[in-house]
This record gives sequence, C-alpha cells and structure tokens, in this order.
Amino acid sequence: MTARIYRPAPNAMQSGKGKSKQWVLVYEPEVARTIDPLMGYTSSTDMRQQVRLSFESLEAAEAYAQRNGIPYAVQPSHVPTPKRVSYPDNFRADRKTPWTH
Repeated sequence: MTARIYRPAPNAMQSGKGKSKQWVLVYEPEVARTIDPLMGYTSSTDMRQQVRLSFESLEAAEAYAQRNGIPYAVQPSHVPTPKRVSYPDNFRADRKTPWTH
C-alpha cells in the first residue's frame, strides 16, 4: 500500500493561504470502487482511503512513513502564480503583451 505525501494547493475561490501550509499523507487506492446496482452509490472495501494525516513539515511526514514502514512518494509542493496588483493593470497601455478579446 503506497502513500502519497503532498502539500495541497490553496482554495481557488479564496485569496487566503488557509490549509495550504501543512503536508498531507494519504493512501493510494488499493481496490477499485464498485457501483451499487440498485442505488448507484460508489463504495469500496479499502478503509485506508478514508485516512488523511496532516503534518507541519515534510520531514515529519517522511519520518512517520518510515517509522511505520509505509512506502511513500513525495509530490512537489505547488508554487502559486504571482497575482497582479490591481484590476486596472490589465488595461494599461504599457503592457508587455497587448490586451485583446
């Protein structure tokens, strides 16, 4: 059972950096999900898919995985794109690329 360690990206609907500073360890699915023929719900017998552990640093997450003998893969952290200063900057005459529809 392989685990994935990553730092989640910030919420796209908000400008804050909440929940994007911690590292998360999640287990990769071991068994495919099945569809219930009557109701159409998806289900799985793999209970480790529900486990989501948060750590303050990458080193702490790696130490936990090594201490418990969990094989893991580290996904590089997301680098956010820089934001523009203000909305009128989109329409400035001295832009490097001209604004078009």
